[in-house]
Amino acid sequence: MLLQILQVLLNIVWWIIVIQAILSWLIQFNVINTHSDFVRAVWNALHRITEPLYRPFRRILPDFGALDLSPLVVLLILYILQNIVIPRIAIMIAGAAF
Repeated sequence: MLLQILQVLLNIVWWIIVIQAILSWLIQFNVINTHSDFVRAVWNALHRITEPLYRPFRRILPDFGALDLSPLVVLLILYILQNIVIPRIAIMIAGAAF
């Protein structure tokens, strides 16, 4: 049960990162702008949620100018956790229960 909750939380974080990436592209190409209060509020909320996740990787990764690879690294780690680590922990727990 706890592993399922963790899976759901990791999935939510994955979607938040994807939504932030799409929103940043829309802002960058002037499809939408941050003069709108709603867009600015959503952008700030997403930034506050994701910045603590990105910060450690931004310190490690080289500076590529406008290209930020930290969301990609976080998505890769989330993928590894969801599809490799958590299923193996579930198998180990199930094996220990019998």
